[in-house]
Amino acid sequence: MLSWAITFLVIALIAALFGFGGIASASAGIAQILFFVFIVLFVLALVMRAMKGRKP
Repeated sequence: MLSWAITFLVIALIAALFGFGGIASASAGIAQILFFVFIVLFVLALVMRAMKGRKP
């Protein structure tokens, strides 16, 4: 998921460089949403792993 966020970020930067504001804005928004979803899932995975723990 992080790779998709980076891909959309690169698309947004290239579109902004060439002056395509609408495409750049949409791509940046998608990248931002995917990044936050990635962060939430990553934190959730860390919490679940910490709660599981190791059995003696």
